[in-house]
This record gives sequence, C-alpha cells and structure tokens, in this order.
Amino acid sequence: MSFRNETDSMGIIKVPSDKYWGAQTQRSIENFKIGGETFPREFIKSYGIIKYVAAEVNAKNNLINLKIKDAIQSACLEVIDGKWDEQFPLVVWQTGSGTQTNMNFNEVIANIANVKLGFKLNEDKKIVHPNDHVNRSQSTNDTFPTAINIAAAIEINTSLLPALEKLKSSLKDKSIEFDKIIKIGRTHLMDATPLTLGQEFSGYYEQINNSIISLQNTTKFLFELAMGGTAVGTGLNAPDGFASECAKLIAKQTKIPFKTSKNKFESLGSHDSVVEVSGSLRGLAVSLNKIANDIRWLGSGPRAGISEIKLPSNEPGSSIMPGKVNPTQCEAVTMVCAQIIGNDATLGFSGASGNFELNVYRPVIAYNILQSIRLLKDVCISFNNNCIVGIEPNLDKINDNLNKSLMLVTALTPHIGYDK
Repeated sequence: MSFRNETDSMGIIKVPSDKYWGAQTQRSIENFKIGGETFPREFIKSYGIIKYVAAEVNAKNNLINLKIKDAIQSACLEVIDGKWDEQFPLVVWQTGSGTQTNMNFNEVIANIANVKLGFKLNEDKKIVHPNDHVNRSQSTNDTFPTAINIAAAIEINTSLLPALEKLKSSLKDKSIEFDKIIKIGRTHLMDATPLTLGQEFSGYYEQINNSIISLQNTTKFLFELAMGGTAVGTGLNAPDGFASECAKLIAKQTKIPFKTSKNKFESLGSHDSVVEVSGSLRGLAVSLNKIANDIRWLGSGPRAGISEIKLPSNEPGSSIMPGKVNPTQCEAVTMVCAQIIGNDATLGFSGASGNFELNVYRPVIAYNILQSIRLLKDVCISFNNNCIVGIEPNLDKINDNLNKSLMLVTALTPHIGYDK
C-alpha cells in the first residue's frame, strides 16, 4: 500500500494514497481501535445534507466563493447518494462529541471537491480547506446533534411509521375476519370468560395504533435543530440568520418540517429529544413483545399446546426432529424488542450524562437510536409479511377449548349467586 503525507495542527501523518480522508480521520483510525460499529448510511446522508446547506448559506453571506461552494455541493450530493460511504470508516467508540467524525466529513468532502477542481490528493496546495470552507460557520457541537435529529426523523417518517401502518392494518383486518369466532379467554394463563378471537386481535391493533400516535408526538421534538449554535450555543463565527436559513433549506430538501431550535444551549447540552423518541420506541417494543408472545402461545403445539391459531410454516424448525415448525417470526420480534429496551437504557444514561454546554455521548446516541429505528422497521415488515397476514384460526381446537371451560358458569352468577 502506498501512502501520502497529510498535515494537521499536530504534525504530519501518513494516509493511504487512495483514501479521501485526511490527518484527523487517520489519527482516529489509529487511536480508536475499539469494536467494529460504524455509523450507518442514514447518518452519512444526513451529514451530507448539513454540509450541502451550510455551503449554500455561507456563499450567500460571501464567506466562501461560488467556485468553492459549487465544488463542495457537488461533493455533498455524491455523499448524500451513497457514492463515498467507504470513506467514512470511523467507529462509534471515539471522542464523545463526534469531532473526528465531523472532521472525517470535512476532509472527505474537501478532497472530493478539490479533485473535481482538478487537484490531486497528494498535492500540498489544494484550494478547498476542510475547516475554513466545508466546516465554515459550524462546529462539531452543533452539526453532530443536527445530523442525529435529521437521520432519526427521516427514518421514522419514511420507514418506521409506514411499516407500522401496514402492521396495524393487517391486525385490524384480522380482528374483523375473526370477529364471529368465540373462544375462551385467559387471565393469569388460566381459563377465563369467553371473548371473540377478533376482540383479542383488536387489542393488538390498538397497541400498535397507540405506538404510532406516541411516535408522531415525540418525533416533533426532533424537528428543532441545533445547527447555528456552533461551539457552545452562542453562534460564535456564524453569520446572522445562519441557523434559520440552514433549517429552512434542510426542511426543503428533506420535506420534513425542521426548524431552528429556539434555545441552542438546550440543543447542545442535552439530547432530550432523542431520549423522548427512544421512550416511544421502547413503548413500541413492549407492545410488540406482548403481541408476539401471545401469538406464539396461541399457536403453540400443534397437538400438545393451545393451538387455537395456525401460524405460517416458513422453514423447518429442527435439525433433529422431522416435521417440527417453530414460531420463528415471533422469536425474531422478541429478540429485537430486547435489543430496543437495552438501547433505550443506554440512551437514557447517555442523555442524562451531558456536562455543562456539551453532551459527550453523541456517537453512541446516534448509533443506538438509528439501530432501534432500523430494527423495529425491519422486524415489523417481516412480522407482518411472514406471520400476521397468514394466521388462520384452528376452529376445532377453539371450540373444544371453549366447551371444556368451567368458566362459562360465570354468566350465571348474576342469576343464582357466586356461591351456588
């Protein structure tokens, strides 16, 4: 492998010749060899959007010239589209502000822009500078939380909520389809009075509907962006109107109603908006776990269990027992729910641990909230398509269980009394 020399305030460091990052990214690679978790595509896209709109507003304020602005924006569009994802290799476990990741974007975008302007990566005098141009009027401290909010809001609105709407619709369809099927109810896992299978599924439908409402309410907190607060919230080195102009452009580009935060000190010093959203995701996980557990209990057997519903047979369930089929989709759901509840604990701890004007748990906050959203979206689609829509009632077993239940006598208590 060949190398080129890159320089920052700490001196010279060797960078692989074919990489577009610079000295600060390379130092992070060498100093934080911890785990393998990196930032997902959604986060990379959001940072590309931030740098794109910053160049627009900086040029409008005559802080960078149009030639540099156009080169930066051209580079940002390619970052947004995913062309350069391999140039963002930094792990989550780094500085708590995310400074090295912000500089990774600044360096890569600057070098892409320089190459577009006819320079070579190994040239000493390139005209687009990562700090003076790509990072102009910005700080890690305001861009990183802005990227978190943009990425999370986009993924919730364009991916997770549509997946939940489909799952909700399927559960509602089942509640209508099963409305006339009377079965035995259960409390404490023991026989209870009857209800319909449709009523049982209507409870699942309502749980998902409530989770959708909760997510819609808490996602609104993500719409307020920290960008423009720069280092500590005062907006030092940013021109007047920079924060609001950037927020307007981000809203226009994403078609989500982002706006500038009314208090940048809150936006930089805490991540309460993400913690609120994580609480809604935890609530969704709690609901999904209950639904999935009920469904696998109802489908248990098929001969020695409850077996009141038939689950789709998607794959063999055992390497030793022929013909065994397991409730695998339900199991996947409950594992995802365990992960989301764990992620929420991390997010709560991280959100509570900021100091003064900066929260320094940002990389893990970004990673966990985006993982939770992605996992819940994926598992809702899988659960819906591979389980819920294919559920059928086992009418013989439902009727047998119903007719054997002594709890039917409950209906007589108003007429003959409890003791009799």
